[in-house]
Amino acid sequence: MSDHGLPSQKKPKLIVVVAFNRGEDVELFTAYGPTDQQSEERAIRMAKALASTHVGVIAWSRDANPALGDYGAPTTLFVSGDVPDME
Repeated sequence: MSDHGLPSQKKPKLIVVVAFNRGEDVELFTAYGPTDQQSEERAIRMAKALASTHVGVIAWSRDANPALGDYGAPTTLFVSGDVPDME
């Protein structure tokens, strides 16, 4: 039998937005998020809106299957200002 008639299953994706500010010690701290987003487009819109009120903001995504502990490499969707290095 052939698989050609089956729709390809979309991999689950983790899509996140995080915004940062600086404390009195000039260290970055999380001021907003991390929040899960429903789509990459929504994450980018959210990050752009937060960029005007925070010293740094990043939106990123990665393929993710938490049930299996399987996570792909992160892809940056939008970045503005100062953000910590992604580990």
